Amino acid sequence: MDLKNTNTYGNGLIYAGWNQDQGCFACGMENGFRVYNADPLKEKERQDFTEGGIGHLEMLFRCNYLALVGGGRLPKYPSTKVMVWDDLKKKHVIELEFPTQVLAVKLRRDRIVVVLEAMIKVFTFTQLPQQLHVFETSKNPKGLCVMCPNSNNSLLAFPGRKVGHVQIVDLADTEKPPVDVAAHEAALSSITLNLQGTKLATASEKGTLIRVFDTANGQQLTELRRGANNANIYCINFNSDSSMICVSSDHGTVHIFSIEESNKKNKQSSLSGASFLPKYFNSKWSFGKFQVPGGAQCICAFGSDNHSVIVICADGSYYKFLFNTKGECTRDIYAQFLEMTDSH
Repeated sequence: MDLKNTNTYGNGLIYAGWNQDQGCFACGMENGFRVYNADPLKEKERQDFTEGGIGHLEMLFRCNYLALVGGGRLPKYPSTKVMVWDDLKKKHVIELEFPTQVLAVKLRRDRIVVVLEAMIKVFTFTQLPQQLHVFETSKNPKGLCVMCPNSNNSLLAFPGRKVGHVQIVDLADTEKPPVDVAAHEAALSSITLNLQGTKLATASEKGTLIRVFDTANGQQLTELRRGANNANIYCINFNSDSSMICVSSDHGTVHIFSIEESNKKNKQSSLSGASFLPKYFNSKWSFGKFQVPGGAQCICAFGSDNHSVIVICADGSYYKFLFNTKGECTRDIYAQFLEMTDSH
């Protein structure tokens, strides 16, 4: 969640994002960065920099390495550099520089992936990183890119050269032809992989449909309808067993969908079988949704059990919502995470 140009709350928050299994989230601040355990909420690490802000950061599960990119009013580092920070040594130990702005960084234990506006570069995760691959993308101002964190699966997904397409490459076998997924006609706004790397979920800038694909062959598995009106999708995440996804948007809502084919939880139009009606009636609708108070920009992920969703908002709010199999949602916990200290 990039808040450099959109945060109107004056709280110093300029970036928030999940780690690979959504067990933690990290925040880039105008004066450093913070790391939190997601469920239960607890501040794990706070690094204050007197001389600058962090506009993007990427965790590597819960280990001591983080990738940092400068940002905010007084960036700690240039926005063209990736600094790998060792939190045990409290200093950066790897530095990578690029000719243009770095939009995102993805980490796994053996790779550093750097996203530029029309290009993605893959390096070894070593003291002196070696460039292994360069992939061209369509214009990618949101820095969309997702890497499977599973050690048995080296898939990398990113916008293809054709608008609305996703390219899936296997970093363990780049000789293998990439899988091209014709996901949407409009430009992509969000892409995510499940933890196992077997499913890809996508949304376009229209934001009305979420599509789920098989990463092995690019076949569409299901189509989910968030709503009839266009929306800016902020975040999509799978739960741990890939049976559900949660989706947050600028309509101030978080939707929960079931994506198991055998599961009839999702609502569907009673006219869904009529061939003369548009595809609109064939999409599956969410079986649960909740309103985020205040409607701030937010990211969402499932909690430590399969019946809760954690929401992190630009205004510093933390929410834990509970839902049941009928889709009934209740607010369980509210906190202001920026006001916490590691002793609370």
